[in-house]
Amino acid sequence: MFARWASPTCSSRRSDRLRRADDADDPPFADWLRQHGQTPRIVDRFWGLVLVSALNETPDRVGLRYARKVFVDAFLTHPRGFEVEVPRVPLGRLYGQELTDWLANHGVELRLLHAGRQFMVENGRISRLDMRLGPNMEAEWYISAVPFDRLLDLLPAETIDTDPYFANLRKLETSPITSVHAWFDRPATALPHVVVIDGISQWVFNRGEVNPGEHYLQVVVSAARQLRGLGREEVERRVVEELRCLFPPLASAQLLRAKVVTEHAATFSAVPGVDRWRPVQASPIANLFLAGDWTRTGWPATMEGAVRSGYLAAEAVLTKYGRPQRLLQPDLQ
Repeated sequence: MFARWASPTCSSRRSDRLRRADDADDPPFADWLRQHGQTPRIVDRFWGLVLVSALNETPDRVGLRYARKVFVDAFLTHPRGFEVEVPRVPLGRLYGQELTDWLANHGVELRLLHAGRQFMVENGRISRLDMRLGPNMEAEWYISAVPFDRLLDLLPAETIDTDPYFANLRKLETSPITSVHAWFDRPATALPHVVVIDGISQWVFNRGEVNPGEHYLQVVVSAARQLRGLGREEVERRVVEELRCLFPPLASAQLLRAKVVTEHAATFSAVPGVDRWRPVQASPIANLFLAGDWTRTGWPATMEGAVRSGYLAAEAVLTKYGRPQRLLQPDLQ
């Protein structure tokens, strides 16, 4: 697919201009596509197919900067840039007991299921974090790794209203993701996953026979605004109907059960100029630092961006502490 795009549809000169575009210039990506002769069919079946999965946003809403980053980093910068690492062990083990044991052995105390209520700010510093239940918490340094709307709930209103650093967070937009989980009485396909074009579904992941006689499919719909207002039962009905049309074995299969899960604010939207509203990790509050893919990482809303934000927040703390250190891992060259 990439070879077809790179040759007749978009010349090497055009992909080079995509590579060299000015970072400060972030026009709508849809404008760039029209200027370079991309037809609606090509946009739907190539550009949009890649971007909606990578950015959780449609080409008509994203800016050139992060659309360019997806294609340049994944296809043009390094021959292995497109590869995705898959854990060899279940995530429950990877992020479960082994991780908590490692943290404990390094002097980290974890307090799970402890919800914060509000930061108390005095003289430009956080004096404590008031908890919803249990004793309040006091620390020398605070790193917040919650979504930006939750951070706004934690901060006093006067702090937000008087500082553009925090007030600009209200200008960030979000994009939803819907997942439909369906269990049938027979397998749908031997393929591990399927890309759906011109359908409601976008990606179908074949999870196999999870229990005897139960064959599990997971359907992912990114930038799922078209499903708003339909209700879970209607979303389930439409997706299951589409699965039966796509996979002949399911035409007469019994749907054992299904579940629809929608994260309405799954990611921030990489709209044109979004970096104007994304904050750096060191906040105007002297001992508060921010982590999250929505902070200014140089990356869009991805897991890699979230990891980068953690490194950058740690670097900011060390700098304030007087022990500056480079922690961010270098990009592929």
